[in-house]
Amino acid sequence: MKRSEIKKEVKKRYGQLAEKGSSCCPDYSCCDIGYSIEEIKDLPSDISEFSLGCGNPVALADIRKGETVLDIGSGGGLDVFLASKKVGPEGKVIGLDMTEQMVEKARKNAIKGNYNNVEFKLGEIEDIPVKDNSIDLIMSNCVINLVPDKEKAYREIYRILKPGGRFVISDLVTEKEVDESIKNNPEKLVACVGGALTEKGYIGAIKKSGFKNVNILKKSSMVVSRVKVLSETIKGEKG
Repeated sequence: MKRSEIKKEVKKRYGQLAEKGSSCCPDYSCCDIGYSIEEIKDLPSDISEFSLGCGNPVALADIRKGETVLDIGSGGGLDVFLASKKVGPEGKVIGLDMTEQMVEKARKNAIKGNYNNVEFKLGEIEDIPVKDNSIDLIMSNCVINLVPDKEKAYREIYRILKPGGRFVISDLVTEKEVDESIKNNPEKLVACVGGALTEKGYIGAIKKSGFKNVNILKKSSMVVSRVKVLSETIKGEKG
């Protein structure tokens, strides 16, 4: 599929999910991994029940008071709201999503939950509407696998991080290269498989962007759409 077609398909599907309030992959076990009842118990129910992730980067990110945090592919805002408690009133958490319906939903959730230190922006990962060297920490939860140009996405992540800034990202990678038939299948793409790289390819894209100390913090395996994948949480620092 062409990159423009991939983006169109992803935007369409996740816009529909936002309107329906359903999960990204109801037929698979790739979503809602890693959140404890303790973490989400104080969130409004329609926020805590709407997760499109494959891990919990917030739990592993060592978020500090007063930091500026960006959540890429923020969806309905779950990770943003969890992080907002950690940065405190003197910090800020920004959510970025390419889908208008998701941004609208997240903004409504912020008002409903009375979150005053959060902001939601409409934009794409390959062209993030944030200033250079302005973010302490970047998080993302099962989104970059959907991006056609992952190297460009990581260059953008590198650009907007402060010197010494870090990222903690949960994502899906494959054990081996997927067949072309899967790569070109819209259903497999939005199920987080069609656009997924191998672990080696994914780590390579990160390192090419200039990051150092790239480590896998957590890993688990599963089968999604008949493809064996790894759910990994990866951390790196801006050199």
